[in-house]
Amino acid sequence: MDFSSFKAYDIRGLYQENFDEILAAEVARAMATFLNANAIVIGHDIRSSSPTIHKAMKIALNNMGVNTYDIGLCGSEMVYFASSNLEVEGGIMITASHNPKNYNGLKLVKKNAVPIGSDSGLQEIKEIIKSKKYHKNESDKLGKDEQVDISSTYINHLMSYSNPEKLSPLKIVTNAGNGCAGPYLDMLETKFPFEFIKLNNLPDADFPNDVPNPMLIEQQKIVGNAVIENNADFGIAWDGDFDRCFFFDENGRFIDGYYLVGLLAEHFIKDNPNESIVYEPRVVWNTEEIIHQYHGKPILSKSGHAFIKRKMKEENAIFGGEMSGHYYFRNFSYADSGMIPWIIIAEILSVSGISFSQLINKRIESFPSSGEINFKVKDTAKVISELKNQYKDAKYINEIDGISMEFEEWRFNVRASNTEPLLRLNIETKNNTQLVTAKVEELSSFIVLI
Repeated sequence: MDFSSFKAYDIRGLYQENFDEILAAEVARAMATFLNANAIVIGHDIRSSSPTIHKAMKIALNNMGVNTYDIGLCGSEMVYFASSNLEVEGGIMITASHNPKNYNGLKLVKKNAVPIGSDSGLQEIKEIIKSKKYHKNESDKLGKDEQVDISSTYINHLMSYSNPEKLSPLKIVTNAGNGCAGPYLDMLETKFPFEFIKLNNLPDADFPNDVPNPMLIEQQKIVGNAVIENNADFGIAWDGDFDRCFFFDENGRFIDGYYLVGLLAEHFIKDNPNESIVYEPRVVWNTEEIIHQYHGKPILSKSGHAFIKRKMKEENAIFGGEMSGHYYFRNFSYADSGMIPWIIIAEILSVSGISFSQLINKRIESFPSSGEINFKVKDTAKVISELKNQYKDAKYINEIDGISMEFEEWRFNVRASNTEPLLRLNIETKNNTQLVTAKVEELSSFIVLI
């Protein structure tokens, strides 16, 4: 059996090449065995292959005597939510997130949205599949499949992050990318005094308006232009399973997720000093300054949702964030949500009475960053070692994730991707955009010569 679809955080591959119903059913059996499960919640995205994969996994589980709770078409965060609110041992989300329509995959969690990744169960699941040693319910009874609608409970939970009395009648452009966010945005629309200009809101397995990947420049232009044309207060875009969200200010400018981490951290700790905030080492200065300003506790973690969630739980952190558009919340089982952030941002804008650009510009000017720059290299470990030697005069070095090297006016982080064969570089400075440009050129030239 081909296991090349097993990644660091999930299972994902080309449908009917290295991922299909047969492998999915095997994963279901192995997961139930690994968890010694009596019940598992399962949901799926809009992809045309998702319903048959969904059916195959439910049959496999029911035949083992495991009950299944089917929450249907949903976002990944809804499986996380259901795994914390239903009597289950785990959850399965069938999705390939922002990948093209001919991909599919699985995100697996234990109860309470605890992720199952390569170092927290996925390897064991693979070994169980290889051994074929599947657990079966001792009673030999078939498990039951039950359709469960958790949407109203989920929507009510989302509303707990907002105070309706503080909200202004904002105009918001949204782009669901023909993924799964649209139906749930429609439900939320009735709860808020906002005017939504919805783009690609209807789920469509063919992705007629390109893949739901807001990191693509072409996709960003669609939202940015619509914000300007409609004189909107801000814009939002989601990936296919809406566990990530991305923001645009009133000028249609795409806002790097780095600065959203700081903005959301401030929201949580300004009235809750001494709370912990978890963040990752790619870019840190803006986040750290805000945490210290409001007397919070900065907790650095390796990048990646499994590491962030684990660290948040260990520290009981109120919030965590990554520049990649993943934002995590203690009251959401330490899981990531693509809906909670924009609800909070809308309240922040309502209360501040100033524009998004005014709210964020000072932070961008104080700590300008390069954004993530990717390199295809033969030996990532060698490149990192050479960079460490080249910049050994750094005043601070951290190797929690790749290597971070800090100097008086600038810093960089370089790390191997956990999901792709790439080396990722991020550079930031203190109030010096020209220095960012110079250091990008300097380090890029060095890397490509190794």
